[in-house]
Amino acid sequence: MIKNFTPRLYQQTILATCVEKNTLVVLPTGLGKTNVFLMLAAQRLKLYPESKILFLGPTRPLINQYYETFRKYFEIDEAKLAVFTGFVKPEKRAELSTKAKIIFSTPQGLENDIITKRINLEEFSLLGFDEAHRATGNYSYVWLAKQYKQHSKYPRVIALTASPGSDLEKIKEVCNNLFIEEVEVRTEEDPDVKPYIHETKINWIYLELPKIFLEIKKFLEDCYKSKLHEIRGLGIVDIRIENYSKRDLLALQSELHARIVQGEKDIELFKSVSLLAEAMKVQHALELLETQSISSLNEYLEELVAKARSTRVKAVKNLTRDLNFRSALIKARTLKELKIEHPKLNELKNIVKKEITANPKAKIIVFSQYRDSIVKIVSELNKLENVKAKMFVGQAKKKNSGLTQKKQIELLKEFENGEFNVICMTSVGEEGLDIPSVNSVIFYEPIPSAIRTIQRKGRTGRHEKGKIIVLIAKKTRDEPYRWSAFHKEKRMYKILDELKKGFEIKKTKKISDFVKPEQEVIVYADYREKGSGIIKNLIESGVKINLQKLDIGDYLLSSRVVAEHKTVQDFVDSIIDKRLLTQIRDLIKYECPLLIIEGKEDIYTQRNLHPNVIQGMIATIAIDYKISIIYTKNSEETAQLLHIIAKKEQIEKDTSFTLHSVKPLTLKEQQEYIISALPGVGGVLAKPLLDEFKSVKNIINASEEDLKKIKLIGDKKANKIKEVVESLYK
Repeated sequence: MIKNFTPRLYQQTILATCVEKNTLVVLPTGLGKTNVFLMLAAQRLKLYPESKILFLGPTRPLINQYYETFRKYFEIDEAKLAVFTGFVKPEKRAELSTKAKIIFSTPQGLENDIITKRINLEEFSLLGFDEAHRATGNYSYVWLAKQYKQHSKYPRVIALTASPGSDLEKIKEVCNNLFIEEVEVRTEEDPDVKPYIHETKINWIYLELPKIFLEIKKFLEDCYKSKLHEIRGLGIVDIRIENYSKRDLLALQSELHARIVQGEKDIELFKSVSLLAEAMKVQHALELLETQSISSLNEYLEELVAKARSTRVKAVKNLTRDLNFRSALIKARTLKELKIEHPKLNELKNIVKKEITANPKAKIIVFSQYRDSIVKIVSELNKLENVKAKMFVGQAKKKNSGLTQKKQIELLKEFENGEFNVICMTSVGEEGLDIPSVNSVIFYEPIPSAIRTIQRKGRTGRHEKGKIIVLIAKKTRDEPYRWSAFHKEKRMYKILDELKKGFEIKKTKKISDFVKPEQEVIVYADYREKGSGIIKNLIESGVKINLQKLDIGDYLLSSRVVAEHKTVQDFVDSIIDKRLLTQIRDLIKYECPLLIIEGKEDIYTQRNLHPNVIQGMIATIAIDYKISIIYTKNSEETAQLLHIIAKKEQIEKDTSFTLHSVKPLTLKEQQEYIISALPGVGGVLAKPLLDEFKSVKNIINASEEDLKKIKLIGDKKANKIKEVVESLYK
């Protein structure tokens, strides 16, 4: 089935393992991981001719690269190859899946296809995961692997990555989540790989910060330390002042927020949170000064100043009043006026100019952490002779920048064809993209992640000799970041070496592996709940899900029981935007309505809403509408609760039901329902109005003066009611 492709020896030996066992393949970037999958796909289709193949990747540009690889090397009718992304409509994906033999998909869209049963995993004899190091936590790969393991007739998994990480436990987690049985590791030092490795030279260029930069740095550092001193003085936490990193700040922030959620209300605690927010803003300003550009720093500081004029957030107001902050701001403004930039920018321009002069056909990638820096870099590089630079960033629209995945694919094609010679990327360009014949990769700053460093370095030296240049500002975070990545990478290869010698994963079994449901449990779920995590947990526990547009509630569990699901945040939001009472009134059409509030957050700290309002609403729901309110910690706990209730209703009580099994309203309930829909009336005022006027007709015909006889109905409310009743329908 394979054409125009001769496998390398290491690819063949890796394939031999993949044929026998679910395998994690760790192979340096540019050495043909996709081709190992291609060969395995051919083997599985030969073994199971009626089966299908599925290959997953995290982004649309990657998916398109897999498609092009198979189109080039696989002997198959092009109509039998299908690409599934969020841009392909669900109905079209369902149609394509019936015809396609090999499907390339992003994982999030595929989840929905499996939930809605547009794709049947039973048919697939091979499932591939590219960038497999992502298979941790709640990432879509994890759930999809479980579903595939559970449903496929002929399951085989292959997972591919260039950099699984430097944490042994994390690597083992990936292996457990993807049901890996064997690991095949190759490094650049292995004898069967060495002949295919192109020399890549790394240059570390150290730069001195100008004196005025160091002055700004001193003001910001003093500002930062003063905030930490204040936090320590409040006595809430024991905090070290020296060498307190960004990671430490984030950990402390999580700790303080957790204490608030658990009910602590000390004024010192809230002050500490505010001071910590100030410290984090200063820390970000320091990072921009040390590693990025003066224009980025200036823009950020001016944003804070502008925000302080309009916001009520104390952290921003207090920070912009700080003497050290104001001194740093004035110095930064001076640099802008004098048009003095970070020495990295000038060095970058010199490097690019030199590279293009030496080789007019050279292609260069520049990586930077921040989009603002990329914008500045592209602008400056395009001022150079014979240099044409373009920006490659993510989809999110920030300050008029942002590229759709379609535009990203077009840009990569243009770069490959030589239509421009410098592509400037944020982290979105680090992962997996096959950009051939790149002569140089320039790191505008080192990054402390081994995975990301390896991904960046792998963009060059794929087909010929390559060069990597890393810019480092002396006596800044650039230096520890450089060594952090170095040691993590070293540790990763040591772990991989250990894995090569002997691979063993602790197998854990769940209760659901042993207990099979006696009878099928069905839950009708509103289609808008697809992203909540509840549906995936329900499917995993063996529940049959029927996704529908539900007019009432989010989950229908029996002819009697309907559940409305809200996160803590959404519950409070729905009080403010007045959705909640409408939803609650609908729920009572069922005999046993439930309101599930999910999350560990403190319900009283979500929005600027008085606690009495929230408590009053909870009381109204429970007492006036007689709706049970149940609190759960997370989507897994919510799913367990829904499963238990559905099982009790459908199996123990043996009550079959359909989607439209709402209990009929009594005449009294119908009258209350109609009047409660009038503006400002709701369930509370509907009964007094009906008691006073005796019928719906009399209320509709009542004058404003008559309506105002009811307590809590004033001029405004009476006027709105008459406006709805008497205005012509348009």
